[in-house]
Amino acid sequence: HAMDSKVGEVLLYYCYCEVKDPEKLCAWQKALCQHLHLTGKVRVASEGINGTVGGSKVAVSLYIEVMLSQPLFKDILCQEDFKSSAGGAHCFPDLRVGVFKEIVPMGIDPKIVSYKETGIHLSPREFHREVEQYLSQASQGQSDTILLDCRNFYESKIGHFQGCLAPDIRKFSYFPIYVDENLELFRDKRVLMYCTGGIRCERGSAYLRSKAVCREVYQLKGGIHKYLEEFPDGFYRGKLFVFDDRYAICSNEDIISACRYCGTLWDQYKLCSSQHCRQLVLTCQSCRNKGLTACCPVCQEKELMVTSRASEQTLKEECECTRRRPRVPIERVLQRTLDAGKD
Repeated sequence: HAMDSKVGEVLLYYCYCEVKDPEKLCAWQKALCQHLHLTGKVRVASEGINGTVGGSKVAVSLYIEVMLSQPLFKDILCQEDFKSSAGGAHCFPDLRVGVFKEIVPMGIDPKIVSYKETGIHLSPREFHREVEQYLSQASQGQSDTILLDCRNFYESKIGHFQGCLAPDIRKFSYFPIYVDENLELFRDKRVLMYCTGGIRCERGSAYLRSKAVCREVYQLKGGIHKYLEEFPDGFYRGKLFVFDDRYAICSNEDIISACRYCGTLWDQYKLCSSQHCRQLVLTCQSCRNKGLTACCPVCQEKELMVTSRASEQTLKEECECTRRRPRVPIERVLQRTLDAGKD
């Protein structure tokens, strides 16, 4: 499996633009991907397009070429906007192209909070300098800056920027509530935001700005993806979580997370082994060998009962670890004492 991940590529991109006829764009996009034998997910909306697709190197470069020449995106999308990593069509179970209200599911009407009100984009180099400065000030306990990870907890758990604030949220649609609940945290602060490829920051920064409490809001252009291309050994430590069958891509050898059962360093996710549960679990090889393959005791029990009668389909949320998880955390400490160097 390690070999075949090198054959092709997985592409990540988005483009905010006015789409008059999303249905038509959707049909065109589906035909294009099928023609090139690409798998993956593409979201189309009146506010633009967001996709992650996998296929052969030839297919992927043809796809980029066609996307760049499509009149809708012609003057907005450029080669730089496509982030690629080693992979291929096998990284996704199938192809899904659909029309949605938002191209990134934040759960706020695009007419109310528009991507047009976004924060100030920083290149990876500029962002790197900002983080460097932030860490040195934070180590003296005098920072007016918050380095904010706007991804989900299971993403930031296996990799993040040193000294970041990573909300304990399960999905991006909880991010606005997180901001609302923690407004005081952001008051008069400079906020440096980042996410995987940049798209969540487009709406997240717009939402934060709409609250009018921050001094300034900056975001990492191209996301962690582009940052790691330039700074594989920079301030981002650990793996980069991706939403396909690979779960993570690697830029440095650091492992910053632990096995859920024995605490040994481990950062390879597997799906919970309980049939209807969709939670990801960090469980190391030796714990897996002992049969510890579920995300929590409840799921482990469910699995032992093996009486999976179709009528008893449990909801994916119904699991000890999701029930116990507060949907949106309220940050108790205003300024966490940041160990700048070691995180």
